[in-house]
Amino acid sequence: MSSTQFDIQGLNDIEKKLKALNNPKKVKSLVRKALRQAANVVKDAARQNAKAIDDPETYEKIWKNIGVASGRSRNSGSEIMRIGVRGGASFSNPVPPRLSGGDTRHWRWIEYGSVNSPSVPFMRPALSNNTRQVTDTFVRVLNEEIEKVLS
Repeated sequence: MSSTQFDIQGLNDIEKKLKALNNPKKVKSLVRKALRQAANVVKDAARQNAKAIDDPETYEKIWKNIGVASGRSRNSGSEIMRIGVRGGASFSNPVPPRLSGGDTRHWRWIEYGSVNSPSVPFMRPALSNNTRQVTDTFVRVLNEEIEKVLS
């Protein structure tokens, strides 16, 4: 599985404001909220991309199973948001519980291709085509939330 990390430079003013809060739990909450909203930009783009390739003749709809979830990190000073297809991709596990889009564990064969079929990426372009919007959303939301708390 691939992951992309962002290291946003030039956030000195926001960093000073976060330190002024002097409340690590509140800072973590604000950062998580901003990350989730930024991740929703990618989720929405991935859903649009998946709608374009989903087979209308079948019950399975990959776009309905695309979601955002917070993750855990070994580093207590970092936050993680994951954007992916619910239900995973493993066929060695039993059928996943009822998902709104049905059993879409085949999504990886579409995204990465196989020996018999070419790849038709829909998740990777959702991030690569929207990196500017993602970072702008993160910075804007974080700044707005900090201002609310400080006022």
